[in-house]
Amino acid sequence: MERPAWAPRSIDISVPSVARIYDFYLGGSYNFEVDREAARRAMEFMPGLPKVMQANRAFMRRAVEFALDEGVTQFLDIGSGIPTFGNVHEVAQAARPGARVVYVDHDPVAVSHSKAVLAGNGDADVVAADLRKPQDILASLRLGRLIDLKRPVALLLVAILHFVEDADDPYGAVAELRDALAPGSLLVLTHASYEGIPLPETRSRSLVDVYKDIRNPLIMRSREEIARFFEGYDMVEPGLVPMPNWRPRTASEDEDPYAFSGFAGVGRTA
Repeated sequence: MERPAWAPRSIDISVPSVARIYDFYLGGSYNFEVDREAARRAMEFMPGLPKVMQANRAFMRRAVEFALDEGVTQFLDIGSGIPTFGNVHEVAQAARPGARVVYVDHDPVAVSHSKAVLAGNGDADVVAADLRKPQDILASLRLGRLIDLKRPVALLLVAILHFVEDADDPYGAVAELRDALAPGSLLVLTHASYEGIPLPETRSRSLVDVYKDIRNPLIMRSREEIARFFEGYDMVEPGLVPMPNWRPRTASEDEDPYAFSGFAGVGRTA
């Protein structure tokens, strides 16, 4: 298998990556054949996966604009993946020059490509770290250079928590991050769930098996389980809802049914 020039030497390009599969769903070019093969296998069971990812990205953009309207100009995006068109720094800095963005990912391709995209942008940076180790993120000098934790921060956990197993204590990690943030901070979150997928659950479970096979278990949680991540936050209207229903700009009656797979919400610390 030929290694593209942009791929860091340290990574194994024979192993699929969640970040690169997501990039493929969004139409990006920073993925390998092994990622595309895994994505195509997943899409055999759930052909609407690209639509789900597009709905995630559209919600994220609306949530960033909401944060700016609320006066929050600092963004911490954990599990940010590979920065494709319309990512957080583009949305935030176009609307509010000087808005500060720190991306966090543990995928070397995501980190390497983020550094290239952000070169020359003094108000954005990337940290190589893992959501499961919040202290590594909070102690990062790159984070400290840009983000003032004494002022409100928008913490983005978009399409990431469903890759963290209960054994790794995702609730504890989210609570630890919450406790480090100033009052008035926001939690912006999406999460996969069997609820809302326009398929029989047996078919959806086959999709979950594909991710298990590539050693990236996809953990489907119920709406109630997802709501627990917002403990310590006051929910922003309209609460925890399917992604297209969170403050849509236009009526969503004709949205693709797959866009309603899973849940999205924004919470605010008191």
